[in-house]
Amino acid sequence: MLVNLSLRLRVFLFFALMGLGGVGLFGLALYFGYEAAQEGDLTSAFAQAAIIAGFGLMGMVMGVWLLFDENVAKPIERVAARMRAGAHAGVNHHMDMAGARYLGDLGPAAEAVTRQLIEASMNTAGAIATKTQKLELEKERLTKLLTEIPLAMILVNSNHQIVLYDGQAAAVLAQIQAPRLNTDIFDYFDRKAVEAAWETLMQTGEEVTFRALGSAKRQNFEIRMKPLDSGTGYMLIIESSEVVLAPDASRPLIYDFELLEQNEGTSVDDLKLSELTYCVFDTETTGLLPHKDEVVQIGAVRVVRNKIVEGEEMESLVNPLVPIPAASTKVHGITDAMVQNAPMIEDATREFHEFARSTVLVAHNAPFDMAFMHRYGKRANLEWPNPVLDTVLASAVVFGASETHTVDALCERLGVVIPSTLRHTAIGDARATAEVLCRLIPMLEARGIETFGDLLQHTRKHGRILKDLN
Repeated sequence: MLVNLSLRLRVFLFFALMGLGGVGLFGLALYFGYEAAQEGDLTSAFAQAAIIAGFGLMGMVMGVWLLFDENVAKPIERVAARMRAGAHAGVNHHMDMAGARYLGDLGPAAEAVTRQLIEASMNTAGAIATKTQKLELEKERLTKLLTEIPLAMILVNSNHQIVLYDGQAAAVLAQIQAPRLNTDIFDYFDRKAVEAAWETLMQTGEEVTFRALGSAKRQNFEIRMKPLDSGTGYMLIIESSEVVLAPDASRPLIYDFELLEQNEGTSVDDLKLSELTYCVFDTETTGLLPHKDEVVQIGAVRVVRNKIVEGEEMESLVNPLVPIPAASTKVHGITDAMVQNAPMIEDATREFHEFARSTVLVAHNAPFDMAFMHRYGKRANLEWPNPVLDTVLASAVVFGASETHTVDALCERLGVVIPSTLRHTAIGDARATAEVLCRLIPMLEARGIETFGDLLQHTRKHGRILKDLN
């Protein structure tokens, strides 16, 4: 019967219960006070009445609040979060009507509105997909054409950050470091040589040919620099003699032309969450104690402007130099035999450090993973100046601290599917966390939490959940 009551009537009953309970408590207190007064001790009578009334009222209010919180407040938060997930993250899940059973018509109404939003979004997405199908075909043709030309091509914006690279350029960059969008070109080629060529290009407006050492000082490349329109940047062309690709090798065209308009020198705290570059990572370990256990696998993916960049990922087994406990192997499936010839942790940490350069580091329960990185960083003489974002805290901001914030719970809530073969692998969990991040960001921005600085202010309110690393 109570399930069918309206939300207004239910709230009225909460207040009525407090009112009637208060009257009853004061009546009870007066009765006991009167009984005590009959014995002639008025001070004791007043004190007894006050204690009964005060503590009784506090207990009753707490009980009513717990009922209200569990049956009204929390379900309203869940309904709001579900609507945001549908409206801003495109999550196509049904409303939890059992959890909203005490909210009267609010649950069904919210479900109807969310369904309409999702349907409208899907119709819009379908129309856009139809119109962009031709563009995708043209992109495939362009990619094929570029990779058949015996040149490696890289587009760089005026801040010297990579905007585009083709398959052959990826092979050239990979000789130095893993190819990455929105990364300084100086991570790959000698800064002085590139800046000198850029200065000449800006003065003359004409193509410049120059030689530049790779940043590791092991390779020497002949490069042509051509200007882009309106001084937005430049194109680097490297002769194919610098790289040999197998005929069947993957040759993607990786780009984001919006990076051409990126502002220079803006503080990370002032940048929008959707404009940042993230390195989302996860570790598998021999145990749960960062001060004494060891990492056996590192996995990471890069997210640029709220999109996972396909192909920009890092995965490495690590030799911990200690036996892996059977209980840990049962979780992640990594055995002693698998890591016998794997890189040492210092080498794997250096590789990850380069991969994560100039990004916001993201992890689920970041204090755990970052404790290992700081410990190994000291061994390898590496600093970690990166800002850190924890998806546990971001989830608490969106869904409320009282909800469950495990990777599995977030994936289920946000419609992220983790293949069973990848769960509890470093790269699988990193990929899942990256997808969760890409769904959380529009939900955060819809609540007015637009910049990284805004998010830090809100996550620090949940400091009791996890340590703030910034």
